[in-house]
Amino acid sequence: MLVFMPFCSLWGQEFRCTVSVNPQKLLTTTQGYESASDKKIFDNMKQALEDFINGRRWTDLDFQQHEKIDCSFSLILQQRSSATDFVAQISVQMRRPVYNSTYTTGLFNYMEQPTFAFSYNESQPLDFDINNFSSILASTVAYYCYVMLGIYFDSFVPNGGDLYYQLAQQVVQAVDVSKYSGWDSKGGRSRYWFMENHTNSAYASLREAYYNYHRLGLDMMTKDQTKARQAIIQSLRDLEKSHRRNTNLLSLQQFVDVKIQEIVSIFTPAPPEERKAVYEAVRNISPINVVKMKEFDIK
Repeated sequence: MLVFMPFCSLWGQEFRCTVSVNPQKLLTTTQGYESASDKKIFDNMKQALEDFINGRRWTDLDFQQHEKIDCSFSLILQQRSSATDFVAQISVQMRRPVYNSTYTTGLFNYMEQPTFAFSYNESQPLDFDINNFSSILASTVAYYCYVMLGIYFDSFVPNGGDLYYQLAQQVVQAVDVSKYSGWDSKGGRSRYWFMENHTNSAYASLREAYYNYHRLGLDMMTKDQTKARQAIIQSLRDLEKSHRRNTNLLSLQQFVDVKIQEIVSIFTPAPPEERKAVYEAVRNISPINVVKMKEFDIK
């Protein structure tokens, strides 16, 4: 499947992930912690998640240390109903290096709206087998790892993320949606939809946008800025194609939300016709973000 990688890979796991577990909200409630042993639970949770993400091999590829994918995973604890049962909000971010530069660009930046109920027991390791459900915490983290891998490889190779979206789909299928919320197709912001948006052939242009924007756009900026900007404009037209098929695509809105400030920075000094093309594309697919394009001075 993968015919091109930006670097020569030799060894190592895929992610360089920083995990944060924020219990501050618990301090203002009777569900807070009072002893050093209680505080240690959150430190251990953070370490267990970092070990799970960074220590596991998620692909058959090998990564050198400098190739690892930078990402962050946050649990903002909302409730604690027992020593091992929690409710949290999840935030996930991922960045990608831009070829021949020191610049990194955001690829994924998403905070879940529904709260996430899970159990964590310090005495039990986080286990994950894609064919056998073990815990909702492990499955959720694994799901986001596969989604991030899919987006990451799509940005380097046309349809390079196929395998990883399929693996994310397997994770979704293994979860009992009647028991755990946030996984079924009800509503537009469940975990189901990131997987669906990237595996549905009707939205193939969404995935083309990742490649055009990053590999043909940002990666080519130091070589030919005019061609690179045209590739980024093409990526926005790709998004328009998918938007016309479905005006509520979660993945499309996530793309624009992550990229809008970068787009403004790239095109503010560009020729007027390019600024107008970008402005009109963003207005069509994400009107809420037009307010961030004041610098374009479009009449």
